[in-house]
Amino acid sequence: VLAFAGFGALAPWLARALGLHRLTLLALVAVVIGLSLRARTESVLLFLLFSLLALAGMATANVLLPSLVKLHFPERVGLLTSIYTTSLAIGLTTASVLTVPTGQALGSWRWGVGVWALTALVAVLPWLRLVRHDTAPRSERSEITLAAVARTRLGWAMAAFFGLQSLQAYAVFGWFAQIYRDAGFSPETAGLLLGVVTAMSIPLSFVLPTLTARLTDQRWLMVALVACYPVGYVGLVVAPVAGAWFWAVTVGVALSVFPVALTLIGLRAHTPAGTAALSGFTQSVGYLISAIGPFGMGVLYDVTGAWRVPLLALMVMSFGQLVAGVMVARPAYIEDQLAGRNTRDAPGSDTGDVT
Repeated sequence: VLAFAGFGALAPWLARALGLHRLTLLALVAVVIGLSLRARTESVLLFLLFSLLALAGMATANVLLPSLVKLHFPERVGLLTSIYTTSLAIGLTTASVLTVPTGQALGSWRWGVGVWALTALVAVLPWLRLVRHDTAPRSERSEITLAAVARTRLGWAMAAFFGLQSLQAYAVFGWFAQIYRDAGFSPETAGLLLGVVTAMSIPLSFVLPTLTARLTDQRWLMVALVACYPVGYVGLVVAPVAGAWFWAVTVGVALSVFPVALTLIGLRAHTPAGTAALSGFTQSVGYLISAIGPFGMGVLYDVTGAWRVPLLALMVMSFGQLVAGVMVARPAYIEDQLAGRNTRDAPGSDTGDVT
């Protein structure tokens, strides 16, 4: 999480210096090298360093994706965000399911870890062609820095929303299996329940970005999604066994606000440069906020000896996320706020979303 925060902050500056396509290619190459070499080394230190290299590539690409969509598909932000967030959800689910069986089938954990470098290598190939058409770095006057974004209400609202959403996600992914086991479920059933939570993101990741881009005001969508958090958390406190499957679905729906956040990053800027700066600030600050989630839940559990207080704490956090979400759902653009213009009448997208 901290690696995503740190390297994500550097991505907009590197994109201005190198170009979006070149930096994306370098990020993918870093992922390939990092994943490949960490599976081969015998040194714990080198394993950590190569893992950090892979994370640096992932964090950089994560920040660049919204601006790449804005650059190449400005009229289809919702559709393209749907495609790549669904791909992320499928990739996450596939890796979590197949890594251990792959290592067992091939006789070593190294194969289970290293095989994913091949998928990153496949992703490198189309970018080898795109770098030849990269745009020249922009002049200093056209730069939008993270410091500039930090002076806007939109920047901080987006960072708070993204951070609190990620906090919820990491807390759920890190602790819900244990919560289910402590409620009396077997490890297999607990894993299946957590799988239900994560699986909800696959269909919703395809639908929600397109819907977000089509709406001129996303506040009601935001309320509907974030309101699922307290329903699921209170349900787990009151009836953790009887309603376990329904609460898993409810929390999974709430976590599907992640692709909405990524879509809004693209919709809240006029230009790819503005999108990159807003994305970099949002994700770097947001991931710092999210680091509190798993650690904080563990501390609260150690202090209280039960999951009631940690779950209620997540519920309280969801109210803060809702406030920030309503703020970023209001039509606005980062460039207009930097210029001191009020854009209350701005649509949800610059040009609409044509599917």
